[in-house]
Amino acid sequence: MKSTWLYSLAVLIGGACFGILSTFVKIGYGQGADLVHVVITQFFFGFLILAILLFFSARKKIPLKMVVALLACGIPTGLTGIFYYHSLQTLDASLAVIFLFQFVWIGSFYEFIFAKKIPSKRRLLSIGVLIAGSILAAGVLQTAVQFDWVGAFWALLSAFCSALFMYVTGVVGTEVPVVQKGFIISIGGFLLSAIILVPTAETLSFTGIETGFIGIAFLLGLFGIVLPPLMFSIGMPKIGSGLGAILSTAELPVALILSIALLGETILPMQWAGVAIIFAGIFYGNVERKKVRYEYARE
Repeated sequence: MKSTWLYSLAVLIGGACFGILSTFVKIGYGQGADLVHVVITQFFFGFLILAILLFFSARKKIPLKMVVALLACGIPTGLTGIFYYHSLQTLDASLAVIFLFQFVWIGSFYEFIFAKKIPSKRRLLSIGVLIAGSILAAGVLQTAVQFDWVGAFWALLSAFCSALFMYVTGVVGTEVPVVQKGFIISIGGFLLSAIILVPTAETLSFTGIETGFIGIAFLLGLFGIVLPPLMFSIGMPKIGSGLGAILSTAELPVALILSIALLGETILPMQWAGVAIIFAGIFYGNVERKKVRYEYARE
């Protein structure tokens, strides 16, 4: 039970880290940075931190095929950042995270596509409840909420990439030490981001950007590149995607609280009701699996 608790805590931390990102990206934009600055510096600091950790961590020789597979795992990581941070140029942080949060049900879609795992009726109903709650939480039905459909599209794309990242993290390279695995994945994400963004940048100069952005970039690297892959690599293979989906919901309240506290964003009562419905849908679709897993562990 103690080890299960630790694996669950790891996934909880990984989910909470994703909730931190949107607020700090918004702060970075306010300091004069653009999409290219944010993504590239995030991967730079993430790569640097992982390289230092790798120097003091366990490593093992892995075949070239596995190295290539882990580099490929960096593709959804890089795309998640590009799409999500692009959406934050037009969406409030509290709205963007609602769309990113759709990774919860998209994960079930990937399980069906890749593992031929058919969702139960209970899971399908919970997905319907989650989508309904998301509509309320996003404020689509309220004229008082400034809503941008283009930004929502980019945020939803990031949700598909984020769900894919979580899925492949749980099934690829499970025998590779977590720091070494995260380090290789970060290289893949950095290479993809550089290939996509650098040619489109008018300049990579940091002129006009406040010096405080260095601290923001470091935090983005820590919470966006370093901790989530490590935490999910540790916890997801042990607790499974069902309980993992529940624990990853830490992302949503963290993002909402920070957007209110640090950005001064306003969330209307109807949106809070939508958030409550989202949590209800997630727990309804996964708590039964959690109970079965617990009873099995007791036996």
